[in-house]
Amino acid sequence: MEFTRRDFGKLAITAASASSLLAAKPDSKWGGVQVGINAPYSFNRMSGTADKILEYMTQLDLSATELRLQPVEAFLGAPGVYASANDAPGRGPAAGGAARGGSGRGGGGAAARGGSGRGGGGGRAPLTPEQLAAAEALSKWRLALSMDKIKDFRKKFEDAGVLIQILKIDNFNSFSDEVTDYFFNVAKTLGCHALSTEGNLADVKRLGSFADKHKMMIGYHGHTAGAGGEAFGAPENWEKAMEVSKYNGINLDLGHFLVGQQTSPIPFLTKYHDHVTHVHVKDRKLTGATVPFGQGDVPIVEVLQLMKKNKWKFQATIEYEYQTPPDSDVLTELHKCVEYCRKALA
Repeated sequence: MEFTRRDFGKLAITAASASSLLAAKPDSKWGGVQVGINAPYSFNRMSGTADKILEYMTQLDLSATELRLQPVEAFLGAPGVYASANDAPGRGPAAGGAARGGSGRGGGGAAARGGSGRGGGGGRAPLTPEQLAAAEALSKWRLALSMDKIKDFRKKFEDAGVLIQILKIDNFNSFSDEVTDYFFNVAKTLGCHALSTEGNLADVKRLGSFADKHKMMIGYHGHTAGAGGEAFGAPENWEKAMEVSKYNGINLDLGHFLVGQQTSPIPFLTKYHDHVTHVHVKDRKLTGATVPFGQGDVPIVEVLQLMKKNKWKFQATIEYEYQTPPDSDVLTELHKCVEYCRKALA
């Protein structure tokens, strides 16, 4: 078969178009609001490696993330660390899968948890001698790590069009001072504006002092805690934390706040928006059930429109937690979540 000059011209145009599509980067900043995702947590029962996270986010057209530490350290070869529970030897869907939330919540192996100079912390069971040895090996690895490798990791994500805006640390207050400094240095090198963690009031004085030192926010994640107690979720606990340090902040989970306080999160968000590092976007019924976006009582659209109107710069971070329908899959459902947010900001 012979090709004319016109045929070659058409092929060149087609190739250029295909190249342009391949080079396209995700963009989920709509109406001035940066929409992102909690990774790899939201990729339930899927691999949470750095490469897979970028693959998923490109498919979803998401250009920002709250990234857990485990995929970073696993990619760089940290001893005893795996990117998510689904990436651990003998785990993942082929071996029956991880428990709900396994793709990141506390993942990383025994070496990644607790230890490192401050004991288990938070009422957790004491580490075994083997776990203590693993924790010590990981601590030494962390303190010897060149930040140039973290810069390379950041470049990998930014070259793909993804910003790492928040770094999530599990059991944040259970590490030595040196390792705690390391976490802040990693976050700054990745280009983050904040770290995030679960925690309680017993953590905020010490962690707040590190936040002051590094001049970097910590967003304390709230669950469904009611008034009283040490856990975040009740407004007064965040207020107490902010009194200790101006860098102690709020990772406001819209769904948990609604259920825990039985009221809209909007008044609290409006009052303290200057202290919010990011909001977790999910939908829940007042009764507690987690449901697909738009089927619950969380004012997702109103919050996103408020962020747009007031030009608030913190990330709206999607968290996928509702049950995947039997005739669907996680990425299909996440596409629906992303589209819901995009339309809300149109």
